[in-house]
Amino acid sequence: MNIILVSGKLAKGKTVALSHAQVMTLGMALLVFPLLLAMTFTYLLLFHAADIPHPYLQSLVLSSQRTEAAKNQVYLRENLNAMAVKLGQMQAHVLRLDSLGERLATLTNMGKQEFNFDKKPGQGGAESSLPARDMTLSEFGQQLDGLMKKLDDRSDQLGLMEAVLVQQQAKKVAIPSTRPVTTGWYSSNYGYRIDPFTGQKAFHEGVDFMADQGTAIHAAGGGIVVYADTYAGYGNMIEIDHGNGLISRYAHASKLLAKVGDVVMKGQEIGEVGSTGRSTGPHLHFEVRHRGAPQNPEHYLHLG
Repeated sequence: MNIILVSGKLAKGKTVALSHAQVMTLGMALLVFPLLLAMTFTYLLLFHAADIPHPYLQSLVLSSQRTEAAKNQVYLRENLNAMAVKLGQMQAHVLRLDSLGERLATLTNMGKQEFNFDKKPGQGGAESSLPARDMTLSEFGQQLDGLMKKLDDRSDQLGLMEAVLVQQQAKKVAIPSTRPVTTGWYSSNYGYRIDPFTGQKAFHEGVDFMADQGTAIHAAGGGIVVYADTYAGYGNMIEIDHGNGLISRYAHASKLLAKVGDVVMKGQEIGEVGSTGRSTGPHLHFEVRHRGAPQNPEHYLHLG
């Protein structure tokens, strides 16, 4: 390429000859220079436009900053709303766990100091030699998710434990382990004895409590009354079903205070001592049967 330079100061034109490599270099320089100029302008616009006292540039910077701030505000608001929902769920779970803990403390007869949920647990320790850092929003969200899963798991476990304890408590309440009369003594034990009417050796399927006429008869355990009427040999009798094939009988009563279908609690008054049926005097005949077979009531009464 030949470049001819013409000027009034020159007597004749001056010719500059460029080789192929020089032409390529010049062309690259002409292409790179605008890019460098644009990059320099962009850098000044992004990082130093706020320092340039030009109204138009400052308005552009402020507009860009407002847009970015608005986006960040929306992002933070959405994350805060999501975290607020999780926090509300966690608070509900904590309340449920507190209630479960109190019920379990009652069922297990533990002292309240073992389940003092109002007191903040003690924490501490020496300051770490490792450098501390602030938790990011993402890490905070992960911590909330992990804590929510732990709360769900603990709630399910405590709920299962409560169900087991309630079932055990119900079985304990249903077992006829309380003396049916608060006064009196044994006038006849369970097993073989001399029959007071025949004088022969006969098997006695319960125990007899000596008590005065009209003494209150109490249910030895919770259950449902399945019989409340006169019965051959037993006189006025009440029969309570305690579940799992376990039944208790209260015979020779002078008065029946419970009727068939009644749900009675342990210790509830169900009748009064009398001498009805095959009896030599006022007393309570008490039996415990399992699936129809007589059991020694002493084995159950010792549990209470």
